[in-house]
Amino acid sequence: MIIGVPKEIKTNESRVALVPAGVELLVGLGHTVYCEQNAGSGSGFADEDYERVGGKILATADEVWTQADMIIKVKEPIAGEWPKMRSGQVIYTYFHFAASEELTRAVMDSGAVAVAYETVELSSGELPLLTPMSEVAGRMAVQEGAKYLEKVHGGRGVLLGGVPGVAPAEVVILGGGVVGINAAKIAAGMGGHVVILDISLDRLRYLDDVLATNVDTVYSNRHNILDAVSRADLVIGAVLLTGAKAPRLLRREDLSLMKPGAVIVDVAVDQGGCVETIHPTTHENPTYFVDGILHYAVANMPGGVPRTSTLALTNATLPYALKLARHGWQEACRLDASLKLGLNVVGGQVVYPGVAEAFDFPLTPVDTVL
Repeated sequence: MIIGVPKEIKTNESRVALVPAGVELLVGLGHTVYCEQNAGSGSGFADEDYERVGGKILATADEVWTQADMIIKVKEPIAGEWPKMRSGQVIYTYFHFAASEELTRAVMDSGAVAVAYETVELSSGELPLLTPMSEVAGRMAVQEGAKYLEKVHGGRGVLLGGVPGVAPAEVVILGGGVVGINAAKIAAGMGGHVVILDISLDRLRYLDDVLATNVDTVYSNRHNILDAVSRADLVIGAVLLTGAKAPRLLRREDLSLMKPGAVIVDVAVDQGGCVETIHPTTHENPTYFVDGILHYAVANMPGGVPRTSTLALTNATLPYALKLARHGWQEACRLDASLKLGLNVVGGQVVYPGVAEAFDFPLTPVDTVL
C-alpha cells in the first residue's frame, strides 16, 4: 500500500502522524511511505530521519494526497484539505465528526473512507487511540488552568497549591474518565483541593481508592455540579460520549454562580464542549471571557507538547495502521472488531451511530459496507 503523511496545517499543530520508527516498520513490510517535506520537524524529526529508514519525501501536500491510498494524520482535515480527499481513499486520523456538520458533509461528499481514532473501541470499552491524547490533555488542563489563574493572565490571582496558612485552589473536574483521572492526579500533586464528579458509582469507588486524600469524589447530578462550581477556582470539563456530542453540563446562567476570574478549561471542546459558552480556540489565542469567567478551549491541546504527544499517539495508532496497510480497510475491519468501530463515514454514507444522531443523518449499518 502507498501511505501518505502530510504536514499538519491546523494552527500551531506540530504533531506528526508517523515517526521514523513507524515508517521503517511499514517500509520493511513492503509498503511505500510518502512524507511531506518537514512533516515531522515540529516534533523534532527531520526529513533525513525519514529518508534514512526508507521513507520518501515529497515537496507538497498535493503530491502526498494524490499518490497515497491511505492518508495518516493527527487532526481532522480542515477546509483547505477537503478538495484533496478522494473517493475510496482511506483517511486515518482524529475526526470528531459530531462537533462539525460541515466536516462530516465534506467527507461524505468526497467518497473517502474515514477511520476515526476516537471511536476505535476495545471490548472492555477502552478507547485505545484516544487514551494517550486524553492523558496528555488531562495533565495539560491543570497546567494551563494554573497558569491562567494568575492575575497577569486574567485569572483570580490564586496559586493552585496555596501556601502554609492560605488555602489551595478549589479544582472541580467534570468526568472521571481518562482525562479526569489524569487531571486529578496533577491537580492533587500540585496541592489543590480537588472534587471530581462522575455518574458511575463504580468509577467513583475506583477513583476514591487510587487518588490522593485531597481528592473528593462526588456523584454527578445537576445539584452537585452547581454546588461544586460555585466554590471552584478552576473547572475542568472532562466528559465524553464516544463519537457523540458532549452533554452540556454548565449553562450560561450557571456562570453567575462562579467566582469572578475563575477559569474553565473544557477538554471536551473537541466533541462540542460540556459548557454552553465554550467554543474552540487556538494556541495563539487560547482564552476569552464570558460573564467574568475565563474560558480556555484549545481544541488541540496536546499539540502544545508535540514531542511527547507524537510519541504517545503513534505508539497507539501504528498497530492499527499496520493492519489497514496489510489487509486493506475492509478486510482489516472484518478481522478486528475494535477497528471496525473506527469506521465513521464510508463512500458518502454515515456508518457510526453517534455521528448520524448528531445531525439526524441516515445511518447505514456498518456491516453493509464490509
